[in-house]
Order: sequence, then structure tokens, then C-alpha cells
Amino acid sequence: MAGVAPALKPPEQTEHNPAMTAIPESHRDLLNGQFATLATIGRDDTPHLTEVWFLHDDGELKLSLNTSRLKTKNLRRRAQCSLFLLDLQNPYRYVDVRGRARVEPDDDYAFADKVGAKYGANLREHDRPGESRVVVTIEPQRVFPVDMTG
Repeated sequence: MAGVAPALKPPEQTEHNPAMTAIPESHRDLLNGQFATLATIGRDDTPHLTEVWFLHDDGELKLSLNTSRLKTKNLRRRAQCSLFLLDLQNPYRYVDVRGRARVEPDDDYAFADKVGAKYGANLREHDRPGESRVVVTIEPQRVFPVDMTG
């Protein structure tokens, strides 16, 4: 069929290589950033991008997501994702963390409260009655630090 890209095979499982999954010192300041772009894969296999709040918590990149949102549904269906941290002062510098999402309940809002503390917000106010939250931990498989400033 003309114009249709061939289906990609899933990546082969490889042994963990810390050099490929660690954020280098040169880009660690981005872990304190205010926003990140989360890329998930939709039901129709197209990318879904959204800005999210995040925390670098206990050495891991974590998000607090509402269970009713499309990004959360996408991650539950297909865990592959990317978290893109852009240097807002120098957009030629960023780190792209590609991996899998581990989704766990946050019924008591313990992690949501930590995220809220960073952003000065009560995440309960963003949720409707009956909705709940999950903690999404990005498990890096590849990290791509980029600095094109010369």
C-alpha cells in the first residue's frame, strides 16, 4: 500500500546499561524544571503529547495523573513513553527520557500532595468527584541529552 509506513517491530530486550539510562551531570539541572512534555501512544498508534507537572523524587522521574485523562489511559494500554525536559532559558538544550511507565494507585493523594507542594497547588481541586490519581514512574530505557548551543 503506497504511503503507508511498515509496522515497527518492538525493540528487543537488552541488558540494563546505566550509561544509556542515566541523566548526565550536564543536564541534571533540568530535573528541577517546571514542566515536561509527556509523549504517549494513542489507541490509533499516533503520538499524544501533553505538558505535565513532574517531580524528580528519590532518584526517579514521577508524575501525578488523573485516571480519567487520555494520557493515563494510553499508558495503561501501552507503557512506552517519552518525557521531554526542555531548558526554557535555552531551547537548544534538553533531555529526552524514553522508556516505560509504571502506573500505581495514589488513592490517598500522598504523591499528589508532593507534586502540589512543588507547584503551589492542591491537585484535588483538579479532580472531579469519583476521580482518582495514579503515580506514574518513568523507567528509562534510553536517555538522550542534547545541547546544540555550540
